[in-house]
Amino acid sequence: MKVSPAKPTLLLFTIRCSLFIIHCLAELRSAIYRFYEVILMCGIVGFTNKIQNADAVLGAMMDRIKHRGPDASGKYIDEGIALGHRRLSIIDISSQGDQPIFNEDGSIVLVFNGEIYNYKDIRAELVEAGHVFKTNTDSEVLVHGYEQYGTKLLGKLRGMFAFVIWDSNTKELFGARDYFGIKPMYYALMGKTFMFGSEIKSFLEHPDFKKELNESVLETYLTFQYSPTKETFFKNVFKLMPAHYFKYKDGQLDIKRYWDINFEADSKPELKDWVNSISDTFKDSVKAHKIADVEVGSFLSSGVDSSYVAAVANVDKTFTVGFGSDEKYNEISFAKEFSKAIGKENDSKVITPEEYWGSLEMIQYHMDEPLADPSAVALFFVCNIASQKVKVALSGEGADEIFGGYNVYSDPGGTLYDKLPRLFRRGVAKAAEKLPAKRGVNFFVRKGKTVEERFIGNAYMFTPAERKKLLKITTEAPDPTRITKHYYKRVQKLDDVTKMQYLDLHLWMAGDILLKADKMSMANSLEVRVPFLDREIMKLAQHIPVKYRVTHKQKTEQTKYITKYAMRLAAKKDTPQQTGKTAEKKKLGFPVPIRVWLRQDKYHDIVRSAFESESSKKFFDTQMLERLLEDHKNGKADNSRKIWTVFTFLIWYRVYFENNGEFAKRS
Repeated sequence: MKVSPAKPTLLLFTIRCSLFIIHCLAELRSAIYRFYEVILMCGIVGFTNKIQNADAVLGAMMDRIKHRGPDASGKYIDEGIALGHRRLSIIDISSQGDQPIFNEDGSIVLVFNGEIYNYKDIRAELVEAGHVFKTNTDSEVLVHGYEQYGTKLLGKLRGMFAFVIWDSNTKELFGARDYFGIKPMYYALMGKTFMFGSEIKSFLEHPDFKKELNESVLETYLTFQYSPTKETFFKNVFKLMPAHYFKYKDGQLDIKRYWDINFEADSKPELKDWVNSISDTFKDSVKAHKIADVEVGSFLSSGVDSSYVAAVANVDKTFTVGFGSDEKYNEISFAKEFSKAIGKENDSKVITPEEYWGSLEMIQYHMDEPLADPSAVALFFVCNIASQKVKVALSGEGADEIFGGYNVYSDPGGTLYDKLPRLFRRGVAKAAEKLPAKRGVNFFVRKGKTVEERFIGNAYMFTPAERKKLLKITTEAPDPTRITKHYYKRVQKLDDVTKMQYLDLHLWMAGDILLKADKMSMANSLEVRVPFLDREIMKLAQHIPVKYRVTHKQKTEQTKYITKYAMRLAAKKDTPQQTGKTAEKKKLGFPVPIRVWLRQDKYHDIVRSAFESESSKKFFDTQMLERLLEDHKNGKADNSRKIWTVFTFLIWYRVYFENNGEFAKRS
């Protein structure tokens, strides 16, 4: 029987088509895995296992942080440890991202919150070294990386992370937090139990947890508006500080710093070279942070940071919130104009006063500790509208601290008065301190002090004398300058602007900016990525001369700004011409009309009721609080931020100590 010549050709064609289809399916499967692994966000929790009902307790602790990962959960329990993980996934195609995750023989166990952007490079090294991977996730790189490199693994990572690894052979626990503190990590030693996790509220479910208010932190908070040290508002509960790791074994806890910022200005490159370097490095960071396979959004205000992110990242949508119609508190019109210029859709929301005030208990519940930053509520709402359209949003946090963007950074050496002898300025300052505080007087007080004496960060609410007078309780809280002293010591030979930046990078950014970014986004099951807070960007920025961060040149048509100087020029170069004015705008932050609301009867009465409560009487001189409130309402002084600091604490205290960690659900 003869075979037609066409049949072998058809058979060969069929085989080739089949192989091509198989190849395509494999590539699709790999792409799906890649897609899946980078859109994983979560919460972690765990404790050394000394109890009988570990499974039930771990489950209850995990339920407390379900908002960080409502889609799936995983546990690992043995005689020494209990580890829990909550997962939020975009699409549930594969269980590859399930945690806990193990090494080859199951002896090393990991729970991880975050993203490692350079995991493929590290994975290639580990495969070459003989490690066998079961998944395509960045999580597994941490397991094998720790086996191979130990703590030196941390120096290789590019990303945001908080993770814990249990070695069942050595019975040692290892945990680490990322360079800047983008992802949180808390721990507590309660009796014989060591517990840890993404949020303090999960600890409430453990039978060994003893809930006590840390009154010393309350006093410190009254000055900073957040808790600036490793201590928290819960006694014996601590933060693992940014760029630190811990090891725990046989009841012994060892904590070490593994990385620090090293400001060392390089005067050789010209301004244009720095601008180009910033542009190139930022684009590379955005590429690493952006996920190309899913829609990615970006928060957008009228400022240069968020505009730069949105334009360079070529995001799919932008999101903005505001209050009323006053442009001081509402940047929506600008955001829509900018979004139109870059060809993107903008979703926005005007937050009503009723929505703002009605959300306060819920906000402080998610925050874990009181944070008196009014913009936290606005951030919650922008995360909320974003979460309805995307699972990942980019944000501009970190640019001010890294590139010198806060208006206060222009203060050192910015006036002719600074050139007068320090001794003369100190004498004037001592006289000015005896006068009632107001703008002109404060100038002379400020200029008579060193930066170490006067600057504790972007917020300074109550002076040590004021808070002592306000509080009924007596604590051992340190003076603010004792808290900042060891940070200033590390940069004592550097200029004042760099000292301020260094302090803010370690205290303000971690304690306020990144705290609210993580807690408000996770409250809405939204992952927020911050491309300015990248190891490579910091490596570049720490060498930029101060004159290209903050300049005191005469303002001209070409120099309309003095902060974030080189970065603004990079942004102006990289954003559309018609939107270049964003580079010239003075920083506003997230403006909230607190001072206006507190002069209205409705909201004034809400705060007064809180100030007259039994809880308030327990801690504060309520007559002093009443004077602060009435003087503000009558226009005698702007006490809004001081009022808000106390009021926020009272709301938080109600949630965690009067309502046992519960808040009134909004209708």
